Amino acid sequence: MATQTVSTSHGLISTLNTRHHKAALGVYLAVVVAHWAEHIAQAVQVYVLGWPLKEARGVLGVPFPWLVSSEWMHYGYALLMLIGLLLLRPGFTGRGRTWWNISLGIQIWHHLEHLLLLCQALAGANLLGRPVPTSVIQLLVPRMELHLFYNALVFAPMVVAMLLHRRPRPVERAGMRCACAVA
Repeated sequence: MATQTVSTSHGLISTLNTRHHKAALGVYLAVVVAHWAEHIAQAVQVYVLGWPLKEARGVLGVPFPWLVSSEWMHYGYALLMLIGLLLLRPGFTGRGRTWWNISLGIQIWHHLEHLLLLCQALAGANLLGRPVPTSVIQLLVPRMELHLFYNALVFAPMVVAMLLHRRPRPVERAGMRCACAVA
């Protein structure tokens, strides 16, 4: 049974990075852009519309306030991002793979920051006695701005990776197992 599970898992990863790589990247990009848009909407609510930070919850957070305050939800998204970057990584070659790896490295740190926040929320004990769960870099930069920045840091090299993947050099194209490259 364990061999079948490993085989099925390997088959899924292989399929995601071959015949379904382009579609999987499209779905992943849509999820990332939607999340990114939530952070941008929250920043617009604060800096353009002048809303107090507690009321600025993005588009979905206004009708569903628990989305903003749930450390589980934030951690889950950080984990989903990390899993997506790992699962779709084998489909990249050359320069695209390098940029994808940069995005992955940044997301590993982002994920660890969210894990720290979740652990504080679960333990009821916050970093350095702060009144709310606090990440390491949040000691220097406010949470809203920090997560806007983190998402930009992960997003930018991810987009560069996708663009380079779509327009590979001949040696990169030779190593590709998917049909993502434009003609």
